[in-house]
Amino acid sequence: MKYFETKRVLVTGGAGFLGSHLCEKLLDSGFDVLCLDNFFTGSKKNIAHLMDNSAFELIRHDLVHPLFLEVDEIYNLACPASPVHYQYNPVKTTKTSVMGAINMLGLAKRVNAKILQASTSEIYGNPAVHPQTEEYWGNVNTIGIRSCYDEGKRCAETLFFDYFRQNSVKIKVVRIFNTYGPRMHPNDGRVVSNFIVQALLNKDITIYGDGTQTRSFCYVDDLTEGMVLMMNSSDEFTGPVNLGNPDEFTILELAEKILKITGSASKIVFKPLPSDDPLRRKPDISLAGEKLEWKPDIGLDYGIKKTITYFEKMLSKKMLTIR
Repeated sequence: MKYFETKRVLVTGGAGFLGSHLCEKLLDSGFDVLCLDNFFTGSKKNIAHLMDNSAFELIRHDLVHPLFLEVDEIYNLACPASPVHYQYNPVKTTKTSVMGAINMLGLAKRVNAKILQASTSEIYGNPAVHPQTEEYWGNVNTIGIRSCYDEGKRCAETLFFDYFRQNSVKIKVVRIFNTYGPRMHPNDGRVVSNFIVQALLNKDITIYGDGTQTRSFCYVDDLTEGMVLMMNSSDEFTGPVNLGNPDEFTILELAEKILKITGSASKIVFKPLPSDDPLRRKPDISLAGEKLEWKPDIGLDYGIKKTITYFEKMLSKKMLTIR
């Protein structure tokens, strides 16, 4: 059911790294966009350039509390997504994932809106299957320091499918693998932003573990394109579907690449691997290719250079520090 002449889309966590790029993409597509954020990890700087757009509306709200709006579609992205931030208040992280999902699914049910859940590759835990397909149930520690995020997102997926089966809510679930690009928080603890900031400041580049653990890095523009394609796919296709770049790199390779591109004098140092840190992570995106005709187009070298340029601008404005 479409309430408005122009499609009205709610993006929770819309002032965050990924959410701000999604808001921008939806506005460029001609939609009215409601950006909801409590600014725990999001920033007004990420959406400042959108504020003069009459089709853009900012709502300061915490998703653990109910929300009453009239919308056609909901992208549910709200939740701290980096270990530094989601471990800061783990109980709040779980509440945001679980109660946030309940509140947004309730809203979708009331107004008959389609709703997309931004789930995560973290639901696979430290995977015993490589690469990870959507059929894999995961290998997750329920009581570890990362569990607030991993299990919160797993429970959110459960809620989405129960609302689909019990209440016929139109759902979409995407599992997002490592994503990077401009507007990443400089102190979010994620490997791409950590390495770039350290390199630009000529600080030691810290690798946790021996650097042989692998990740796959997807540029943010590719990721948001996949999310929009998923939202617009047939109602019969609920997902979950993996979205990420299947090109696999060791953490040491990433550090060396960033050092080379920046020309930094930084040294690489090694520290102990944190608890429950997965050793390998790589998406199987066959399903996304089949159902969405989606695959990432932006290579790591190009994406890293764009991200470095963003952080260089922050450094020139003296907005870049590292803890």
